[in-house]
Amino acid sequence: MDTNKILSASTYFSILFAPFILPIIVYFLTSEKEVKYHAKRSLISHIIPTIFFVFLMLAIFANFLPLGFTGDSASMWTSMTTALIFMGLYTVINLVLLIWNIVQGVKVLRHV
Repeated sequence: MDTNKILSASTYFSILFAPFILPIIVYFLTSEKEVKYHAKRSLISHIIPTIFFVFLMLAIFANFLPLGFTGDSASMWTSMTTALIFMGLYTVINLVLLIWNIVQGVKVLRHV
C-alpha cells in the first residue's frame, strides 16, 4: 500500500486518538501536495466541534448566569431546555463528523 495513502487516511482516523496533533504534524512535515490536502481537511473537521463547543458553553453560561439562585422556575426551564438542545446538537455534530472522518479515511485507502 502507498505510504501517502496511509498517511492521508491516518489524519482522518486520528479523530479517534489524536484529533489535532497528527493532522498538524503531517501537514507541516510532509511535502506531498495530496497528503497536505487531506491533513488540512481533517484538521478543519476536527476543529469544527471545538468551535461549536465554545458556542455551546457561551450559550449555557449566558442562559444560567443571569438567573443566579433566585431565578424563577419558568426561566430555569427555558434555560435548561436551551442547554439540552445545544448539547444534543453538539452530540449530533460530533457523531456526523466522526462518521465523515472514518468514511473519508476509508475512501482515501480505497482510492486507486
